[in-house]
Amino acid sequence: MESITQIISTINSWVWGPPMLVLILGVGFFLSLGLKLMPVLKIGYGFKLMWSGRTAESDDAVKGEISPYNALMTSLSATIGTGNIAGVATAIFMGGPGALFWMWCTAMVGMATKYSEAVLAVKYREVDDQGNHVGGPMYYIKNGLGKKWAWLGTLFAIFGALAGFGIGNTVQANSVAEALATSFNVPAWASGTTMMVLVGLVLMGGVKRLADISGKLVPLMTVFYVGAGLGVLFIYADQIPAALVLVIESAFNPVAAQGGFAGAAVWAAIHFGVARGVFSNEAGLGSAAIAHAAAKTKDPVAQGLVAMLGTFIDTIIVCSITGLAIIVTGAWTSGANGAALTSHAFSQALPMGNYIVAISLTVFAFTTILGWSLYSEKCAQYLFGTRVITPFRWLWTLAVPLGAISSLDFIWLLADTLNALMAIPNLIALILLSPVIFGLSREYFKRRKEALAKQSLN
Repeated sequence: MESITQIISTINSWVWGPPMLVLILGVGFFLSLGLKLMPVLKIGYGFKLMWSGRTAESDDAVKGEISPYNALMTSLSATIGTGNIAGVATAIFMGGPGALFWMWCTAMVGMATKYSEAVLAVKYREVDDQGNHVGGPMYYIKNGLGKKWAWLGTLFAIFGALAGFGIGNTVQANSVAEALATSFNVPAWASGTTMMVLVGLVLMGGVKRLADISGKLVPLMTVFYVGAGLGVLFIYADQIPAALVLVIESAFNPVAAQGGFAGAAVWAAIHFGVARGVFSNEAGLGSAAIAHAAAKTKDPVAQGLVAMLGTFIDTIIVCSITGLAIIVTGAWTSGANGAALTSHAFSQALPMGNYIVAISLTVFAFTTILGWSLYSEKCAQYLFGTRVITPFRWLWTLAVPLGAISSLDFIWLLADTLNALMAIPNLIALILLSPVIFGLSREYFKRRKEALAKQSLN
């Protein structure tokens, strides 16, 4: 077992190392340039489409099962999670305040990546034998690149199906159990059993029920956490300008040891900022495309514009609030790490800050279990057909309490490695299919420009 762990650790250090991070950022930068920075320039239009897409269109000619808004909330249910609370804190603990700057950079190019994934997911989606739309990297690899590349789609599906049970299920359940035990003295078995029942009730209702729950729970909890974070920043408002200067300076200069902070080189800021940014918003992994493939939409580009907001909301809004709260309160020099560091920062400003973080972590981790259930299920379905859906949902549900009560060091390592390996087939497909992405985008905005011109004449 020790030798297996060593091998996986070596693979993990490579797949989350400089080559992979450069590849993810490089593909995002290439897509951003090819799209002429459109994802950043069209953020406002994306929010407009998201707001108008809160309900699925009643037109039977428009294909899909869930509204564009609920597709975004389903993908956010998987991305807004422990990475936004514990992941940001770890990045700052290991890389200093400058890590937050590199998370922002990751998000800026990641918006183009997430946009492209959703465009391809809708463009190349299929209808399964139950009449539901399915898509994602495995489908746009198979249908977009042709049969000779189908093996690459199969690899993605294998990695996604297996990684989900770790990073999207047992690890999340363990985080919930730990948070509830620490803050509220709830036994791990009680947390696990409760989550199992709740997850089972949601999953047996299929993608529509999952999307409905996500559409209500994700925005509610995001507003709750962001509101608390803004409360911290309001109390320490006089420290914000200095914190922003520190973030930018630390991104390009080494940070000396101070307090409980051990000091960090510039490379550490870049490495942990980019790695935790990708871990948090999942741009480049291809997972969110699976949720957006089910959207009831007329145009792949329109859904892409909604999808890219996931990266913006996850990293530019939620992660930034966590990071700035840690920096303005001075908690980053305390020596604490992970969720404990975020909890310490919130407690500096708010009377029940530690409970707010514990509740937020619990709900975010729970919604991540729901979101990743869809991703892994569709990967398993790609491999084995629709007959696997019901057994898969039972297996997923039963894994939750096991995760809550188990020690998961090896599972975390394996799942984290498989999670990163998902990116390789996806990034290859994005590069090879980039002409399709650019072409569809040009056509969409050309039609929109002509439509606006006609409206002004009328």
